[in-house]
Amino acid sequence: MPDDQQVSLIEYLPAVRGELMAEAPVARFTWFKTGGPAEVLFRPADKADLACFLAGTPSDVSITVIGNASNLLVRDGGIDGVVIKLGRAFRGIRIDGLNVVAGAAAADLNVARRACDAGIAGLEFLAGVPGTLGGGVSMNAGAYGAEISGVFVEAQVLGRDGATRTLGWDDMGFSYRHSALGEGDIIVSTHLRGQAGDTAKIAGLIEEIQRERETTQPVRTLTGGSTFKNPEDHKAWELIDAAGCRGLRRGAAVVSQQHCNFLINEGGASAADLEGLGEEVRRRVQAHSGIVLEWEIRGIGKPVQTAPEEVTS
Repeated sequence: MPDDQQVSLIEYLPAVRGELMAEAPVARFTWFKTGGPAEVLFRPADKADLACFLAGTPSDVSITVIGNASNLLVRDGGIDGVVIKLGRAFRGIRIDGLNVVAGAAAADLNVARRACDAGIAGLEFLAGVPGTLGGGVSMNAGAYGAEISGVFVEAQVLGRDGATRTLGWDDMGFSYRHSALGEGDIIVSTHLRGQAGDTAKIAGLIEEIQRERETTQPVRTLTGGSTFKNPEDHKAWELIDAAGCRGLRRGAAVVSQQHCNFLINEGGASAADLEGLGEEVRRRVQAHSGIVLEWEIRGIGKPVQTAPEEVTS
């Protein structure tokens, strides 16, 4: 990091073929559509561009990778260091028999659909996972009784030194909504394997998953997906509902009436409003049931100290 605060970090970074932008807005990439800017945003042209950038970037510069940002809350003070946003070059999907090899920026729904077209079963659940495959692998995302770890074979990752490594199933340390992916490792592609299936049946399952999401979740709002992980032997939404939090609000941030494990930005909510509302939900659930909810949405960046909005029912 530069010592002289008048000198932009971007001047200390290596030349790239992709795009580098200082003080770049990132809220537009997130589903909540809120939060501060990235000190520097990097959109690499391809894997080689990303590898060279990582190898040439000083080790004390913090790096954050974002995908579809469906479960991300960027705090109002923005993100120090470099935010890497993977784009078109990382969206490819290749089919080989029952194997699916997809880039980290491939949408989970697109992976499910391509597998369906090839008659590969077992990946239908990805139609219910909002986001991209890289993020899904890093958090062992899942839906409708299945998760990434059940179909994962290996992943190609770039380390902070720009070197490529292959991580197998045993390297990932998968557990519920968690993997042991190393700090600084960036997934660039993932190899999944399904089973032979009937295309029409697979397509029907994908349609059923999407229809259920439409009817049970506020998918057409500014939201971040499931807010809290399900505690063992419990469903987060049931605990939230029992604690009287359905419809709870802080400013323009509100707990969804449709599915109370979702927070919604009704328009103009700050990240502080959303995070503060979530913390109030956690407090009320713990007071009611003794259970401490764990965030599934990931908050990143710096908070801004502002007068809090009042929480109301």
